[in-house]
Amino acid sequence: MALLLVTSCSSVTSGQGSLEDTDAEPGVEACPDVPVPPAADRPVIDLRFELDDDARTVTGTESVRFTPDIATDELVFRLTANQPMSVAAGSGIEVGEVTGEDVEGSDFESAGAEESTQGGLLVVRLGASLEPGQSTEVGIEFELRLGDGTFDRFGHDPQSSWWGSGHPLLAWEPGQGWRREPLVDSLGETATSPAADTTVSVLAPTGRTVLMTGGAEEVREDGRQTLWRSSSPTARDVSVAVGEFTVAEGSVGDSRLFVGAEDADAAAELLDQVSTAVDALRQYFGAFPYDRLTVARLDDYGGGIEYPAMILLAGPGDTVLIHEVAHMWFYGMVGNDQGSNPWLDESFATYAEGLVSGHRVDPGALQQTLDVGLPIGEFPGAETYIDIVYGKGSAMLDRAREESGADVFDAAIRCYVNANAWQIASPEDVETALQELPAALDVLRGAGAL
Repeated sequence: MALLLVTSCSSVTSGQGSLEDTDAEPGVEACPDVPVPPAADRPVIDLRFELDDDARTVTGTESVRFTPDIATDELVFRLTANQPMSVAAGSGIEVGEVTGEDVEGSDFESAGAEESTQGGLLVVRLGASLEPGQSTEVGIEFELRLGDGTFDRFGHDPQSSWWGSGHPLLAWEPGQGWRREPLVDSLGETATSPAADTTVSVLAPTGRTVLMTGGAEEVREDGRQTLWRSSSPTARDVSVAVGEFTVAEGSVGDSRLFVGAEDADAAAELLDQVSTAVDALRQYFGAFPYDRLTVARLDDYGGGIEYPAMILLAGPGDTVLIHEVAHMWFYGMVGNDQGSNPWLDESFATYAEGLVSGHRVDPGALQQTLDVGLPIGEFPGAETYIDIVYGKGSAMLDRAREESGADVFDAAIRCYVNANAWQIASPEDVETALQELPAALDVLRGAGAL
C-alpha cells in the first residue's frame, strides 16, 4: 500500500450492497450487483508476533499454505522493512529458519534493499515443481526491529509501537506469478499480494492494548504478557499497533468499528469520524468490504497508512481519514500492482476523498505533463509522484465523472469494484468497466492512465 502524506493535494461481508438498476449498468455484459467472492484456493496464513518488553523488538513466525494457479518451483516473499527509508530510521527485518516438507533451501535477493540487510526478497526454493492446484506449506521465523517513530509502516515512541507489512509478504499475483519489483526509497509501495485467509496472534506486555487487522480479542493473560488474536478471511497484508490506547466501538451496517486513541474523548471523536466516512463512501462504492475495521491513532507524523481492515492514522484532519477508509475498497478489496499501477489505488482514494469531503483537487492538475499511469519508480521524486498520482489522477477521475454524468459513472465504478473484488486489478479492468462511457475513456487516455 502506498502512504498518504498530508500535502497540498490535500473478515469479508456478504456484499449486501446492490446496484440500484442492474439492467442499466454500463460496461461489461455481466455486471455483478455484489462483489465476487474470494478464491477458494487463496493462501492460508497464520502470523504470530511477540513484542518484547523494550517495545522495539518483534519476534515472529509465519505459516503459509500456498496453492498456485501457475507451476512454480519457488515461493517469493517481500521484506518490506528492509527498504532504505525504513532502515534509515532504525527498522528492519531478519529472517531465520525456513521449514517445510517441500523446502530445499532459501536465498535472498537485494531488490533495492540496503546492503546492511539480508535483502528485499526472500526466495524459498522447492525440491520439485509445484503444479497448479497442488499445495505446499512453509514456515518462516523472523525478527523485526522497530525504529524511531516517523512517518513509516514501522515505528516506536513512548506511547505506542506499530508495524505493517512486518512479516515476509507473499509476493504472488494469480495468473501472473511472482512479483520481484525492487523496494523504493520513497513514501510509496511496490508490493503486490493476494487476498489470503489470515489469522494473527500478538503476545504483548500486559497493560498495553493491541489493535490489528481483523479486530483484536484478548485471549489470555498471565500477569506479564497478554495474548491477543484476530482473523480476516481476505487480508492482503496486516498491521498491528500496541500501546496506551483507549478503545471505542461502534458499527455501520453489518461492520463493527474499533478505534483507539489517547483518551476517551479523542476515541469517541475518532469513532464518529470513522463512522461518517464509512457511511458516506459506501453510498458511492457499495457495501463496506470488511466485517471489522480498526483504526489506531498514533502521534502526528504527517499522514495515514492503510492496510486491509486496518488504518494507522498518523496525521490530522478528516480528509486523511476519508482517504484511508477509501482504500478499503481500492487496494483492500480491489487489489493492484502498486509498483506498476499506483494510480489504481491512490488516484481512486484521493478521488473518493474529494467526493465525500467536497475538497476536490484543482482541475488545473490535468495540465501537468507526466502520465498518471507511470510506474512508481519512474517518477523523479516523492513530491512529483504525489502531484501526479494523487493530484492529477484524482482530477482525471473528477473530469471523467463530469463528462459522463455522475450517475452512470458511479454505476460503472461500482461495477469495476464488484467485478474485481479480492483480485488484482489492472488498468484494462477499468477500461472494461468504462467501455460504454467514451467520454470518460477519452479523459483517462488523455491523462496517460490507460
